[in-house]
Amino acid sequence: MTSLFDPIEAGDLQLPNRIAMAPLTRNRAPGAIPTALMQTYYVQRATAGLLISEGTAISAQAQGYADVPGLYGEEQLQAWKKVTAAVHAKGGRIVTQLWHVGRISHTLLQPENQPPVAPSALTAKSKTYVIDAATGEGHFTPTSAPRALRQEELPGIVHSFAQAARAAVEDAGFDGVELHGANGYLLDQFLKTGANQRQDDYGGSIENRARLVLECVRSVADAIGGGKVGIRLSPVTPANDIVDEDPQALFEYLVRQLAPLGLAYIHVIEGATGGPRELPERPFDYRALKQAYRSAGGKGVWMVNNGYDRKLAQQAVASGYADVVAFGKAYISNPDLVERLREDLPLNAWNPSRFYGGGADGYTDYPTAAGL
Repeated sequence: MTSLFDPIEAGDLQLPNRIAMAPLTRNRAPGAIPTALMQTYYVQRATAGLLISEGTAISAQAQGYADVPGLYGEEQLQAWKKVTAAVHAKGGRIVTQLWHVGRISHTLLQPENQPPVAPSALTAKSKTYVIDAATGEGHFTPTSAPRALRQEELPGIVHSFAQAARAAVEDAGFDGVELHGANGYLLDQFLKTGANQRQDDYGGSIENRARLVLECVRSVADAIGGGKVGIRLSPVTPANDIVDEDPQALFEYLVRQLAPLGLAYIHVIEGATGGPRELPERPFDYRALKQAYRSAGGKGVWMVNNGYDRKLAQQAVASGYADVVAFGKAYISNPDLVERLREDLPLNAWNPSRFYGGGADGYTDYPTAAGL
């Protein structure tokens, strides 16, 4: 019987176990530059089968939260290189999450205080994280009204994803990348009817709404090889004011198109991100989604996420429902999560007041089981 602790091959990635650390925004990169403290944070968690970095902006326009890292400047890349080298020295594997937030941003965070960009000029009922210029303190504030991207701008978005992927692997030393296609950010905005009201080749039909996502994934796969590429999807999460009128048809179409690309993995958030695993008002058949991918020839690892505990994760892998399970908040407070799950040890409680911004407190000071 397959175990959560068995190794697995995910494209070009050799994972020593089937436990991934999900991407977690922590807002501890002033000026979008990774720090030595971030290096400590990732090294502490290097026993994960796969570390997926926090969302990392592919361009200045892609930035949506204060103090999140980027991949578009030389200083950023050199700082990330120190992080990846330290993780590798500990025997870990790390990919970065390529992030364009689209409309989930604020003019304070955009170049020349321009409006954020989106598929359509629809303001999200959501918030983002900014730093108060007077006090230096971070706080959440409503997102700014976006402008609709012109069709002639979209090749530039595609290019930015590919360029960031190439820089991540060749310059920053990451083992691969994950495109953020979930949680109401730019790629998810193009996918879903609640945010995309375009009437050109990128709006309307499922095929049109999936076009930008597929162009971005293909360009990234061409840049670094599909075996180093994953994508994160969230079919029904309401995060960041996102909704689609027929998510089952949309996402089954999407994964069938992704199947021939030889990706390392598909990372699926089940239910509401950080909330219930099932939403009665938004039913979705995740088994059918995986079957659509496999039936179309998709061989990438099937990674699941959201609300998994030890028992549920073990069942998911043992039954073949999933190949890898990603853990989010549990990894914030348990740097040795693999060991705790293997030995069935109690987990540290996380401190939500230290999730976003700050220093070592609630970031790198959680004890390991051996250190208690």
